[in-house]
Amino acid sequence: MPDNSNGNITLAYTDDGIATISFYHPAQNSLPAALLDLLTVKINHAGENDQTRIIILKSEGDRTFCAGASFDELLQIKDKEAGAIFFAGFARVINAIRKSPKIVIARVQGKSVGGGVGLAAAADYCLATEAAAIKLSELAIGIGPFVISPAVIRKIGLPAFSQLTIRAVDFQTAQWAKEKGLYNEVYDTIADMDNALNELTQKLASYHPEALNGLKQILWEGTDDWDELLDERAAISGELVLSEFTQQALQNFFKK
Repeated sequence: MPDNSNGNITLAYTDDGIATISFYHPAQNSLPAALLDLLTVKINHAGENDQTRIIILKSEGDRTFCAGASFDELLQIKDKEAGAIFFAGFARVINAIRKSPKIVIARVQGKSVGGGVGLAAAADYCLATEAAAIKLSELAIGIGPFVISPAVIRKIGLPAFSQLTIRAVDFQTAQWAKEKGLYNEVYDTIADMDNALNELTQKLASYHPEALNGLKQILWEGTDDWDELLDERAAISGELVLSEFTQQALQNFFKK
């Protein structure tokens, strides 16, 4: 059996052009640097494949979509350069989704925290379950959701982003996320969501590829500066994570 102790990323294709990228990590599907890099690679590969019509982004398990950054790795950051490099991992994933010529559909089966919310926001369309509550907890540990904020604000607007950020210890429900525009569809069960996802992707895969690509470009108009912008935001987070406040907050988290 494969060793999944460090997590993994898989990419699978169907004959009708649907590429499914799935990520897993034993710590609630959190994303350490190595998995972020590999996720970027898989998104790029799927997008560059001429046979790909639609990309599905999902995680394994049935409770948590993504817990965001790896706290273990956050504690290991010792200088600003290392911090910027770590947070740039999320920037590269978001930009890979943004620049992919293919429509990306997110399947959110459970809770999302921090960077996980950023992944859902970066997707072009998002299906979720009632269990898919969201939280941006960064302020509570002394940093902020700076890298993912452009993607989240683009989807839900500044007032909702402010609420989500300032209420850093509170989960917002999947219905709240749908009302604000993060989720497009919310289902009672994973089975119901998967049935709807299969039906949707089959339809989309049958549409004209150039029309889908044209739609993708329209959806991301006005974001050409995100390569530079998200790297700048990563540098801010990379510096804040070194603060005594944040280091103590992370230590307290592990003592719980």
